[in-house]
Amino acid sequence: MAEKKTDWLFFSSWAVTIIATFGSLYFSEVKHYEPCDLCWLQRIFMYPMTILLGVAYVKKDWNMSFYAMILSAVGGSISLYHYCLQKLSFAGDGPLFCGRVPCTAQYINWFGFITIPFLALTAFIMIFMISFTIRKGLKEGNK
Repeated sequence: MAEKKTDWLFFSSWAVTIIATFGSLYFSEVKHYEPCDLCWLQRIFMYPMTILLGVAYVKKDWNMSFYAMILSAVGGSISLYHYCLQKLSFAGDGPLFCGRVPCTAQYINWFGFITIPFLALTAFIMIFMISFTIRKGLKEGNK
């Protein structure tokens, strides 16, 4: 993989984290949607990637894609679980995490399936796939 392509891919994954971070802040700070416990867990895995990937991009440390894969896989798993709680009736009967705001609450429901956890899941999948592509290129010995 050419260095320029790797640079562009890495920048793209960082951009996804920026958009996801500002999106979650928009929902909580501008729209005043109070995050549930699972939303907070997803933020714990997304927010640090904004800084990690930003610094790694500036330093051209492509190996950071490995850590982005781990963080996005865990965060994506939480998002998938959260989305299932919202959309599958049998899954929402006894959520493991439920604080003041129920994890089954759907502040948005665009087109009948796009909820906040779905947006987070999409971002985590994009970051994982981009990071996987970068890692594959590094292992093949190309930059």
